[in-house]
Amino acid sequence: MIKYLKKLGPGLLFAGSAVGVSHLVQSTKAGANFGFGLMWALVLINIIKFPFFEFGPRYAAATGENLLEGYKKLGKVFLKVYVVLSFATMFTIQAAVTIVTAGIASSLLKNSLNIQSWTLIILFLCLLILIFGKFKFLDKFMKIIIIILSFSTIIAVVNAFFNLDYDTNWTQVFPSNNQDIIFLIAFMGWMPAPLDVSIWQSIWVIEKQKSSSDFKKNSIMQDFNIGYIGTFLLAIGFLFLGSLVMFGADTKLSNDGSIFSLQLIEMYSKNLGDWSYFLIGIAAFTTMFSTTLTTLDASPRVMNKSIELISEKKIKNGYNYWIIILISGTIFIFFFYLSEMGSLIKIATILSFVTAPIYAIMNYLLIFSKHTPENFRPSRFMNFLSIIGILFLIVFNIWHLSIL
Repeated sequence: MIKYLKKLGPGLLFAGSAVGVSHLVQSTKAGANFGFGLMWALVLINIIKFPFFEFGPRYAAATGENLLEGYKKLGKVFLKVYVVLSFATMFTIQAAVTIVTAGIASSLLKNSLNIQSWTLIILFLCLLILIFGKFKFLDKFMKIIIIILSFSTIIAVVNAFFNLDYDTNWTQVFPSNNQDIIFLIAFMGWMPAPLDVSIWQSIWVIEKQKSSSDFKKNSIMQDFNIGYIGTFLLAIGFLFLGSLVMFGADTKLSNDGSIFSLQLIEMYSKNLGDWSYFLIGIAAFTTMFSTTLTTLDASPRVMNKSIELISEKKIKNGYNYWIIILISGTIFIFFFYLSEMGSLIKIATILSFVTAPIYAIMNYLLIFSKHTPENFRPSRFMNFLSIIGILFLIVFNIWHLSIL
């Protein structure tokens, strides 16, 4: 078992980055508001996005390069657009996930420190892990987090079933009013993660290969499949919890991520029993801490690599510089623009929605191009699923923008 776990890595990092607000907040809220009615949407979007996430580790396995290096071969303009979009959103996204993590930590420890203090502590702890532990430590640490998250979620779901005192309704629904439709779009747009995470994973694959000589194609693709399926199952788990524990409750769930996460823990402990407070709290905290940590690692990596590829110069300690820039920007936003966080997140979300078809198309063009060895290219079925996915994402975005 331990030997097998050592072979895993980037797939679990993908899970750590994906299982954040989309799962803890969006999946739980989907269950709380619609019961099991949006299960169709969760399953559909995970199938639609699967090829484009899979193309990241596939390209890395085929060429020994990350997707950014592949984009450069398609044209530097793709890299420049990516840098602009990534820089425009990375500070807001980092601030959002860190605030939710800090809110949960404050709640678990009975408000021993305020959220501002917890934000600084969490960022500093993540900085120490990434600067001194580097990728090897992140790789090992994330396995522990994902195991804790998985077991605590499973226990909570099983217990919720045993405490259920009404018949479940599996009728699938499609939202009818404007507010619910906007929620559906946000739910599907961020599930399981924004598509640029495929770039992050291709970089993690290359880093894993540096420390593990036997991390080849079969291991890489198996690692991805485990991470993706695990992410999918955890999303179902949180939707189940929301449906079994919260559906039909009188409490109005907040749209603020940090407030919602606190409501989440309190409602679980109220419905499942006081014993579940720390279990759900640990599940929620590990969920958000893993997202905070992997996001703080990935954004500096992709920004540094992008600048190196555009300038065609190696930047010494570039990763360290970018991680300091990201932390500084996150703290600045938190302390000076906290009241505008909702608007900033909305802008970042819109950009992620709009760029999803672009990343999908770039990944598709690259994986089926001359730059990918023919024997590594996906099957005809994956080709077909990719085309359907691109069309869906384009229509999805047009629909999203039309009702904003």
